[in-house]
Amino acid sequence: MIENYERGKVLVEALPYIQRFYGKVVVVKYGGNAMISPELFDAVIEDLILLRLVGIPVVLVHGGGPEIDAMLKKVGIEPRFVGGLRYTDRETMDIVQSVLCGKVNKDLVATFIRRGASAVGLCGIDANLFVAERLSEELGLVGEITEVNPGIILRAIEAGRIPVVATVAIGADSETAYNVNADTAAAKLAVALGAEKLILLTNTRGVLRERDDEDTLIQKISVGDIPRLREENIVAGGMIPKVECCADAVRGGVPRTHILDGRIPHSIILEMLTDEGAGTMIY
Repeated sequence: MIENYERGKVLVEALPYIQRFYGKVVVVKYGGNAMISPELFDAVIEDLILLRLVGIPVVLVHGGGPEIDAMLKKVGIEPRFVGGLRYTDRETMDIVQSVLCGKVNKDLVATFIRRGASAVGLCGIDANLFVAERLSEELGLVGEITEVNPGIILRAIEAGRIPVVATVAIGADSETAYNVNADTAAAKLAVALGAEKLILLTNTRGVLRERDDEDTLIQKISVGDIPRLREENIVAGGMIPKVECCADAVRGGVPRTHILDGRIPHSIILEMLTDEGAGTMIY
């Protein structure tokens, strides 16, 4: 009886959050360990299906770095990175496009459908969703998104589907596809959709005051705090672009953004529908 009572309390605790976010779009960027571990993979899919079923539209933007690296090595190409971004020549771009838009995207869609959800797979080329220009010559076919046309996403949401988006863009300055950063793509899409929340799933607890101590998690950061945190070397390394993506989304009108630990099962539900929350919120 006590166990059932506690379950009931958890469900009731979720009610005001469901009411608050009902009908409001949430964009989730998914990648890293959460895509590799079957347990974490299942938890992410379950979280998104649950949110959609209680009336919270979700959009999943995904990467696929480990799968791309595996395919590159299979064909004898050594993955190369410049300043944290994947160097993308023509052959690498062909593999990025086929792996992200093909295998990874369609595997995710199939998983949703097998679980009884309605989902549709898209990439940034579809309906000019992401338009990009070359970021720099030294990175090859890596693009910077210059335009987002979210109509195809809005129509999918209106039809009750979960859009699953691969981050490849159509070139505005050249007849090519571009590889684009998934965090940046998710942030720009969240702004274009007028989303209520942007959630980045990562491989850390969030922003830590002491980098090697997960007990020093900073739960809330205002955009105005970010320059000071960078000066103090608290926001550093690979966390800089993630924090800046969140800050850009907030400046673009997204009220709340979150950096969550994708290694924790159901971290999305913990953040969205409980008093405790999870990770770092940037507002």
